[in-house]
Amino acid sequence: MFKDKKIAVIGGGKMGSIIAQALAAKKLSPKKNIVITDIDQGRLDFISSTMRFPVSGDNKKVVKNAAIIILAVKPQNMRETLNEIAPFIRKSKVIISIAAGITTSLIESILPEKSRVLRVMPNTPALAGEGAAAVAKGKYATNADLKLTRAIFDAVGISVEVEEKFMDAVTGLSGSGPAYFFMIIEALIEAGEKVGLDRELAAKLSMQTMLGAAKLCLQSDKEPAQLREMVTSPGGTTAAGLKVLQEGKIRETFIAAVEAATARSKELAAGK
Repeated sequence: MFKDKKIAVIGGGKMGSIIAQALAAKKLSPKKNIVITDIDQGRLDFISSTMRFPVSGDNKKVVKNAAIIILAVKPQNMRETLNEIAPFIRKSKVIISIAAGITTSLIESILPEKSRVLRVMPNTPALAGEGAAAVAKGKYATNADLKLTRAIFDAVGISVEVEEKFMDAVTGLSGSGPAYFFMIIEALIEAGEKVGLDRELAAKLSMQTMLGAAKLCLQSDKEPAQLREMVTSPGGTTAAGLKVLQEGKIRETFIAAVEAATARSKELAAGK
């Protein structure tokens, strides 16, 4: 589906560059067919010399020659970018946006009529090849466009299709979610130190325990609650620890965190 197609990555920041690297590493597209643009010449020099991708500071020229356009610019710069490239968008091109809070309808309203737009909410673990991305089709995007977009984000983790109305909820859960887990790891490291462990050892054990628990959830046919019960012997050490977490209302706290992040995502989308 990518054969001989030119790909423009507009925005050479961390997420844009990691998507480009994944496309090349997974052999979905050769580097010569992927051009990365950015307003920062220093960033372009780094991408060119270190990552070995073609680069450009000319969005118009790159978009004109591309079949797939990945918009990896900051949300506040999206309107300006769209207005710049709009004259060069054709119905044959696929436009993929990863800008938080920017709806497909907004993008469609600026680009030419019937532009094929998809919106993606990725998350930062894509930097380690373990991202979780939600993909929503715009009004004129096809199922083939959806398949192509999911292939891109499957290259840096997993992707799922959602209706766009759920994008704020996705943002609150998996978009912001890595920060929640980083905070848990921070707390576990501090706890390990408090009970006598060296910080480096506590960090290694905490991180691997988080990774192992997540992998077990993914690979097991059991629900997380069942896996938790398997680890929890009546009157044992795990039961003692869980009792403290339950008394601290950790479940309710996490639910409230996702609700708050979802609400803030809606506010940002509304320009508040």
